[in-house]
Amino acid sequence: MKIAIYGYGNIGRGVESAALQNEDVEIVGVFSRRNPSTVSTRTGIKVFPASDIEKYKDEIDVLIICGGSATDLPVMTPALAANFNVVDSFDTHARIPEHFAKVDAASKKAGTTALISCGWDPGMFSLNRLLAKTFLREGADYTFWGRGVSQGHSDAVRRIEGVVDARQYTVPVEQALEDVRAGKMPELTTRQKHTREVFVVAAEGADHAAIENAIKTMPNYFDEYDTTVTFITAEEMKRDHSELPHGGMVIRTGRTGLDKEHVNTIEYKLTLDSNPEFTACVLVAFARAVYKMNKRGDCGCKTVFDVAPADLSPLSGEELRKTML
Repeated sequence: MKIAIYGYGNIGRGVESAALQNEDVEIVGVFSRRNPSTVSTRTGIKVFPASDIEKYKDEIDVLIICGGSATDLPVMTPALAANFNVVDSFDTHARIPEHFAKVDAASKKAGTTALISCGWDPGMFSLNRLLAKTFLREGADYTFWGRGVSQGHSDAVRRIEGVVDARQYTVPVEQALEDVRAGKMPELTTRQKHTREVFVVAAEGADHAAIENAIKTMPNYFDEYDTTVTFITAEEMKRDHSELPHGGMVIRTGRTGLDKEHVNTIEYKLTLDSNPEFTACVLVAFARAVYKMNKRGDCGCKTVFDVAPADLSPLSGEELRKTML
């Protein structure tokens, strides 16, 4: 499978390293909006101008789009799906149906296969929510993220005028987590489950109050959370916030039995040293599925719900049945 990387930020670099761990994957190149002469890949992969992408249409099986969800992917994915099989990590949950519709129209018209909102949430956590709710029909499910850096939210803050750099941490509310694990099945609002911490490096002379207000009132990102904004120096950002850890839990508690006398809990947990590198590993696996699906003529926009688990693996059905079933 020949893949290409569109965008060479944290996730793009993660895709580069993840591809090396998959013997059936070859990277054609990196396509960047920056001047290729200024972009140096870690493994010597060639860098091409993003504007030249269509010239390589016949050389790329799947294009992995590594842009931000705030402004990049809503434009990039439908445009690129008109010529390529694509995978993206669009993570603005509230706008997924809208994004799906646009990509679906483009990919069906072109006969390509596109998979959106792939990663660990949305993505792996989405699958676990679906499975848990399907198995335990009566109950309550919960998702907790963090404590860790959200790349999408950090990117959204960096788009605010006057912001030079930013890191956003999602933090679970410990009491809420304890109540869920205890099987109490509490009804929790968005605000009761998580808080958000934002560290900002502002441009010289920037209006700190305006930046803080723009962050706290941003729809789909911060407006439903208790958010703390702290302004720091570039040196402090580099010293204290250069890593990108993350993680979280999907928990469902359900009752079974004629009298609903038994409480059962499913918990799926991730602890990640590197959010972008792990996300990239998921993207590469789903790129393999997109490649297989397109070969079968299964076109249009897809989500993780539409992918058979066997399509993610490089192993044959016989090997899977022998070693994993």
